[in-house]
Amino acid sequence: MEYAAWARIACEVLDTRYPYGSAHASRGPDDVDVTPERLHPAFHGSYDWHSSVHMQWSLVRLLTLAPDQRSIDLLNQRLTPEAIAVEAAYLRERPGYERPYGWAWAAMLVAAARDTQWAPALQPLGAVIADLVMAWLPKQAYPVRHGAHLNSAFALALLHEAYGELGRTDVVEAVRARALDWYGGDTAYDTRFEPSGTDFLSPALSEAELMRRVLPATAFASWLTAFLPGLGKEQHLHLLEVPVTDDSGDGQLAHPAGLALSRAWQLRTIAPALPDVADVLRAGADRQVAAVLPTVTGGDFMSTHWLVSFALLADHA
Repeated sequence: MEYAAWARIACEVLDTRYPYGSAHASRGPDDVDVTPERLHPAFHGSYDWHSSVHMQWSLVRLLTLAPDQRSIDLLNQRLTPEAIAVEAAYLRERPGYERPYGWAWAAMLVAAARDTQWAPALQPLGAVIADLVMAWLPKQAYPVRHGAHLNSAFALALLHEAYGELGRTDVVEAVRARALDWYGGDTAYDTRFEPSGTDFLSPALSEAELMRRVLPATAFASWLTAFLPGLGKEQHLHLLEVPVTDDSGDGQLAHPAGLALSRAWQLRTIAPALPDVADVLRAGADRQVAAVLPTVTGGDFMSTHWLVSFALLADHA
């Protein structure tokens, strides 16, 4: 993989102030200034808040693969105690903002940076998100099962990983309990209607990837066989094929490129549970990565502002 090129494009999009998609909910006529760096001194650029967060996660991860001074300089500018204090306060004051997708990626950033010079600055962000997760999970009666940002399984998987690395066993156990409650009894999932038109996640594979984390290996293999019977054999084969992608600059139509990468990540992580078809699942993952990899660094901004992160997930599965 061309990790240096991934770092380069991540820096480029993070330094791109506009176009900017603000999800700011104004509280009154005096709260309408949505200038990116005023609202979000740490997490602006890269089109929107969550993309800025996870592209900075990408830079932290890439420093171990392709050390780069430009990446370090950018992170030094963004991940300051003052900037993160503003971000943490914003989330605390708006407990529904970026829930759960942005929360999950922010927790992943905090976890990835835990042994770096940015760890002290990021600690309050991780604490705020932990509090928000613990307050939210008991109130969320049902999981969101579609293939975009609100998907519950994807967020819980990242939160489980991040807070496991951060040593927050209370958050990890809350995520585990909710996952078992929401998904533990699922069987014979119907994937005929995947993907939906703007999916960047497979609802089925996102759920499977989460359950891999919260179940013992033997129990997960049994659960997966019941959940997606025939996967890699006569059923669900479309999940292994490259989705139709579009790089024309339409942000929603760009999503299937991310779907290819997220499927690849999830197929690779669940493959060991199905040894009879593991090679088939991995081959499907490889096809999807190969098809969209050029778009990760060479595509339109509406693709490049976020795809590096999903390429990293697929690459390290």
